[in-house]
This record gives sequence, structure tokens and C-alpha cells, in this order.
Amino acid sequence: MSRLPAVRLAVRNLNRNRVRTVLAALGIVIGVLAIATLGVFGNVLQLSATDSFGGIGNQVTVSPAADAGVESFTERDLATIRRAAEGRGEVVPLITGGALVRGNGASTAAQLYGTENPDALFDAAEGTVPPRLRSGAVVGSGVADALGLRVGSAIEIEGNRYRVVAVLAEAEGISAVSPDRAVVLPPAEFADTEPSQVVIQANGREAASAAAAEIRERVNAREQRVSVFELSSIVDTISEFFGLLNTFLLSLAGLSLVVAGVAIFNVMLMSTNERRGEIGVLRAVGVQKGDVLRTLVVEAGLLGVAGGWSGWRCRSSPSGGSTTSRR
Repeated sequence: MSRLPAVRLAVRNLNRNRVRTVLAALGIVIGVLAIATLGVFGNVLQLSATDSFGGIGNQVTVSPAADAGVESFTERDLATIRRAAEGRGEVVPLITGGALVRGNGASTAAQLYGTENPDALFDAAEGTVPPRLRSGAVVGSGVADALGLRVGSAIEIEGNRYRVVAVLAEAEGISAVSPDRAVVLPPAEFADTEPSQVVIQANGREAASAAAAEIRERVNAREQRVSVFELSSIVDTISEFFGLLNTFLLSLAGLSLVVAGVAIFNVMLMSTNERRGEIGVLRAVGVQKGDVLRTLVVEAGLLGVAGGWSGWRCRSSPSGGSTTSRR
């Protein structure tokens, strides 16, 4: 008995009880759909969460170690931070504060940042963020909307008037410096000219991690002078969490395939019991045990292949929500 007759016999046996065959194949279809759907859902959820953090993994925030009694940076601290970040990104010292901003007859509260090179941290939606801010003000989108500001408008902060040179783009993710409610001024406009924090805009996550490690080693070599917040660690933790979640979802979906496999086993067991007489006749006319076993294995294989192919087709079709077809 060759393999081709075995296939024909298997197909005939499956057609003899179509309802049971369809139900068994349906279990495979559901299992494949479950794995595909939950797998795609887990990946999309991870990508969405990672994208919401924007470039946060490329930033390192350095602050004076207040717990150790350090309230400000020294020139030596800033020089050491610049050497540690050299070749890995741009160092942006920030003077921070808060004030009430007035313009066009209205007022709103804003976070003030003082830096000479705001273009390293901020992007403009209107106008151009100058590489060196010597005069004027750069306002966030939230402040601009609240006061009806645009490039060329005038604002007043604590009795001082400034001309708006750029309006910042809305924040698309989480960042150490929030631009929406910000007003960026030249450092000379602040009474306290010492930076309260330093933000390193690194060239990548690896560069950020390397810069953070070197800052800790150099600046805090003798005493705890600065606190280094490596934002890439947040992204790593989130990626690890969603990786575990995705594994759990795929394992949960895999149970559907296990159940489908048990269903196929049950179908084949019932089919074998019902066809004892037929198998006996085949054995009586000289059919070997291996040929009978091959026929049963081919039946199970056809069920699995048909169900898997149908499930994959349902997953890949536009109505099945394929991510590939929507790109």
C-alpha cells in the first residue's frame, strides 16, 4: 500500500464524518488565531508604550545630591560632567523656576528654564529655536495657546518684557523636560545663575548609559555630590515587563493549540474504535500494521494542516485584523 492510497483513504475517512472533522479542525483554527492575535496584541502594546516615552532613553538628568547636603553644582562638577559626556551627547545646564506669564491681556503659570542652547532639548512648531539664546523667549505650546501667542508676540514675566522668538512643538512622549508649559529664557534673566540640574541629550541609549556610569564614577568618586537619573533604565524595565507579558499571552494562547491537539487525538481515537471491523478486514486481506497506522497519522496530519492553514488565512486576511495588510 503506497502513501498516495493512504492519503486517499484518509481523505475518504474524514469525509465520512464531516461534522466531527470540521469541529476538530476548528479547534486548530481557534488556536492559531489565538496565538496570532495575542502575539500581535502584545507586540503592539509594547511598541505603543515604548513610543510614548519618545527619546526619554537618550537623556540623563544630573542633580545636586540634596540628601548629602549638596545644593548646587561647582564649576569642577560641571567640567567633570562635560568630560564624561564628551563624544556621547550634548550637555545642557538648566536653571529652573516658576512664574506667572502675562500676554494679550491674559495670564498663566509656566515652568521657566534658563539655558543658552535650547535647541538641544526642544523642537519648534513655529519659528526656529536658536542654537544660542541671547535674548527673547521661547514658549511652550500650552502657554502659547493659553495666551494666544505667536512668533513676535510680547510676554511679561515679573515686570520684564520679552519677545517670543519661537513656539515649541507639543510633547509627543515623556521627557525629563516638559516643553508644553515651559518658557525658555537666557540664563542672565535669572537672579540665581547657578544651574539646578544638568540634562545630557545623548546620541543613543548606550551612550546615555555610558555617560551616566562615568559621571557616577568621576563626580562621586570621593563623596556623594550628584544624583544621576538614567532614564534609559525606565525604558529597559518597561521593555522587560512587556516581554514577560507577551510571553505569558503566547503561553496562554498555546493552551488553545494543546486543547486542539487533544481534540484531534479524541477524534482519531473515536474513529479507530468505530472502524475496528474495517481495520480487521484490511488486516485480513494483507494490509500491514504500518499501513493502517500511516493512514491514521495522515488523517491527523490533514486535520492539523487544514486547521492551521485556515487559521493563518483568517489571521492574514484584512477582516482578520492583520497588521501586515494595514501597513
